[in-house]
Order: sequence, then C-alpha cells, then structure tokens
Amino acid sequence: MAQVLEFKLPDLGEGLTEAEIVRWMVEVGDVVAVDQPVVEVETAKAMVEVPCPYGGVVTARFGEEGAELPVGAPLLTVAVGEGADGHRPAGDPGSGGGAVRAPRAEETGGREQTSEGSGNVLVGYGTSQAPARRRRVRPERRASGVASGAGVAGAAVSGAASGAGEAGAAPSGRANGRVRAAEPVDGPVPVISPLVRRLARQNGLDLRELTGSGPDGLILRADVEYALRAAAAQGGRTAAPEAGPRPAGPVREHASASAAGTAPSTVPPGGIRIPLKGVRGAVADKLSRSRREIPDATCWVDADATELMRARTAMNAAGGPKISLLAVLARICTAALARFPELNSTVDTQAREVVQFDHVHLGFAAQTDRGLVVPVVRDAHARDAEGLTAEFARLTEAARAGRLTPGELTGGTFTLNNYGVFGVDGSTPIVNHPEAAMLGVGRIVPKPWVHEGELAVRQVVQLSLTFDHRVCDGGTAGGFLRYVADCVEQPAVLLRTL
Repeated sequence: MAQVLEFKLPDLGEGLTEAEIVRWMVEVGDVVAVDQPVVEVETAKAMVEVPCPYGGVVTARFGEEGAELPVGAPLLTVAVGEGADGHRPAGDPGSGGGAVRAPRAEETGGREQTSEGSGNVLVGYGTSQAPARRRRVRPERRASGVASGAGVAGAAVSGAASGAGEAGAAPSGRANGRVRAAEPVDGPVPVISPLVRRLARQNGLDLRELTGSGPDGLILRADVEYALRAAAAQGGRTAAPEAGPRPAGPVREHASASAAGTAPSTVPPGGIRIPLKGVRGAVADKLSRSRREIPDATCWVDADATELMRARTAMNAAGGPKISLLAVLARICTAALARFPELNSTVDTQAREVVQFDHVHLGFAAQTDRGLVVPVVRDAHARDAEGLTAEFARLTEAARAGRLTPGELTGGTFTLNNYGVFGVDGSTPIVNHPEAAMLGVGRIVPKPWVHEGELAVRQVVQLSLTFDHRVCDGGTAGGFLRYVADCVEQPAVLLRTL
C-alpha cells in the first residue's frame, strides 16, 4: 500500500524563517525522484531550488506562486511505495478523478522508491530517514463556511494550504477564492504563521472573526493588516472586514499599524506603500543594525591611479585571461589587510572581545534587479589576480540571475565597494555588519594633478575607508588607507608582498 509523506519547507539556514514561492517545478500527478528540485523559493538572501527527499508521485501542493510560507509549513505530499499507482482519495487536491501511475525505473534513475530519504542535506535539514507519520486528529467543530480540504495527508484546518486551487472544483463555501467564517468557533483557527498570530495579538484582533483569503480559509498576514486598516477607518473598532477585493501590490492608503505591530502610523494618507521584504527588507534590517551597533568613522584620500591603469593594461596585453580592475583592487586590499589585520575582524559584543581573522573572505557590493547584494569571495588572500577575476565574474553572474546560495552571501570579513561604477566620486558607506571595515572606490577620471613637480592631467580616484572605531584608532585606519593609495599610485609596491 502506498505511503503518503509530507515534505515541509526546510530550514534554509542563516536564521531565515520564511520563503516566498517563486515557481513550482512539478505538478500534482508528476513522478519525482529522490532529491529532484520541486520548487524554487526566494528568501531574504537568495533564490533557492528546494529538492524533495522522497521519490514517488506528487499528490498535493501547498501554496500558490507568490505566497510566503514559514519554515516548517508543508510544501507538498508524495505517495511512495507500492500502490502509488492507485486512485487518490476523493476530494484530494488535484485529483480530478484521475489515476496516478507509479514511477518507472528509467524515470527514477533505476533507484528503488522507498519511504527513506536520500541521505543528502540541503541547508539545515537531513533526509536520511523519512519522518514518522503522525496521526492527524480532526477537530470536531469547524467554521461552517470552511471546507474540510481533506487531501491525501488528511490535513486539518490548522495545517497549511491544501492546494485546493488545483482541484477540479472549488470546495463549497468559497466565493472568489475566499472562505467566510460564519461565526466564532472553538476549533482551531486556520493560521500557520506565528508572525500572523503575534500581529493579531498585539493589536487585540480576534482571528476567529476574520475572513481567510488563503487556500481553505487560511488566514494570511495580509488578512490581518487589511482588518487593522478597516478598523482604523471605522474609528478604531477592530472587526472582521466584509469579503471583497483587497488591494494588491503597493497600498495607496493609510495603514493603521506596521507589520511589527507598532503604534498607528503618523504618515499622512496617500502615496505608494512598498513593503520592505525579501532582499530589500534584509538589507534594511542589516543597515539599521549596523548603524545602531557600530560606531563607524570614515577617512578618505585622492590617489593618482594612472600607473595602476597602465599596469592593468600591460597585464592584459601579455595574453591569457583578462584581469578586471576589481580583481587588482582586491589584491591590494588583501595585501593591506595582511599589514593591518585589525581591520579584518569583528567585535564579539557578548565577550567584549575583538576577533581578528586569519583569512580574508572578501565581500563586494553588486547591484542587481533584486537590490543590492554582497557576494563573498572565500579565501581571497590565497587567490591571484586571475583567480579573483574568475570568481568575481562567477558570483556576479549568479547574483544577477538570483542563483546565489545563502553560503555565498554570508561569512565575509571585509567588503570592497566599487561605487565608482555609478559615476560618483565619493561616499561614506555603512559598514557591512558584523564586519569592521569597508573600502570604497570612486570613479577614475582625468583631473589636473601635480606630477613630478608639474601640472598634468592624470587618472585620479578617491578612496574611502569606513571602519568600526572599536577595533582600531585613526592611526591604523589611516595607515591602511595610505598603503592602499600607495599601491594604486605605484603598483610595484605590491611586489614586496608577493
């Protein structure tokens, strides 16, 4: 007899608690192999293809594209073992009265489909053994308008969305994709996100009175925010809003409370409200934390980069792969950090210690369609200019395609920020928490410059260093920046460290 296993959104690491479904890669009824990617999700850090640890037939999907799910919420169910080719139970999402065939050997790579996992690990979860099936207890009382949504896994209303949108017919009691709760009930409230519950609790909102806009009446964060806005419009009375279309995308109205459950907004009505979520939200949180915790200072200097540009031209004329300017600047950074290791560090606030690293994981700022990201070149101190060029190119391409993994976006010890590509000369960037320093490089442009006692037109660049004043004083920061400037003006200085 086929066994139905539920695959939940795994912990994707780095403290991430939720992810947005970008694209489903399988349909209900498809045969999947062990570790086959089944869904592409977007976290606050990267786009990730999530592999399924079970092989068999997909019997249900939970959540539509664009929906946000918390870690631990069901993603899909898979029928494995003998009998997987039978009919799904009536009412199962996506059944449509059809049968599901068992996977053939050529479709699963010749592997036997069992209830055991692959033994592989994505990030934060193992698949060495299938989770024990738990007996699901159905609540005795339900909201009269909420359909049971009983799928193969037999999920109760308090579970995640059952993917009813893929079924042949919508469950009774639903209208325009919504489910109305006729009256408060004693059974479980259809909420799976602890963030939604906290937001409602902080604002004194009774979730039992709300209309769930998610599949099978699932109450989403947008439902709570909509109810709070409606309550504010009615003079502060919190009540369940009537069913009807809700604004999608940016909200052009006054919001009564923020997502964190703070006091009503004092911003005047009007304008476009754009949620701070995903990459933009993660960047905002990190920059805010940096400003709160790090007493930063900035120093800068102008440097004559004419000889540096000539040296790079000579390297590229010698044959072989082209060397990027960013790679040459990175090589200068690693040489400078070897002389001034105080800036390649972090502050352990709990232990009240400065931790200096014996390696350089060099982050670099990259602008993408999804916002600013900072990929990290591992062990940059051990790479030459050619190796750095190749790694910068690989990470930049992955960043623009949204394929960076969480591991490629974390763990940096120092950041190189080439804001000159935006056509600006200088900047005072915010330190990339929890690092201790960031080198900024402006545009390289022809300017009047005194060279060998005479006025000449030279290629001039402004260099800036923003640093955590807890790890060093101005003398160390100035020494670092002066060494970088000397290497820019006279690249032969680097030969001392090769």
